[in-house]
Amino acid sequence: MDDLLKEIAAEKERIEATLQALEKTLQRKRRTFVELAAIATCLHNCYSGMENLLKRVLKYIQIPLPDSATSHKDLLELAVEQRIIQPALVEELDEYRAFRHFFVHGYGIALQEVPLKPLAQNLPDIWLRFESEVTAFITSLPPAIKPSNKRA
Repeated sequence: MDDLLKEIAAEKERIEATLQALEKTLQRKRRTFVELAAIATCLHNCYSGMENLLKRVLKYIQIPLPDSATSHKDLLELAVEQRIIQPALVEELDEYRAFRHFFVHGYGIALQEVPLKPLAQNLPDIWLRFESEVTAFITSLPPAIKPSNKRA
């Protein structure tokens, strides 16, 4: 469990640093391509970090990770099935999942402030809910779930 907690703490630290960078970027009055690209990168990095947290928890409880064309969506559904996060949160995360797809497969030059702004403004609150739900799940794990105890 200690290794999992260390991994999670490191990922949380990276997400929170990214959220701080996002906040600073949002405070800029001028929104050139550079600022929009920075906002988009922060959104992508935070969402990817949340997916990484889910993957770490699922691996820890020995649940196979999805490996398909819809693996990102499947990951969220699996996290709900395992009660790591709630369905209502997944509905909100789905917007970030869709943005992640656009960011990875699209062109940065197509970025526009109007669709980015609400995603960026809502992300800190979504992160707090996500962190709370994942933390609650981890603290609820019984000692028997520890991999060293499962091998016996």
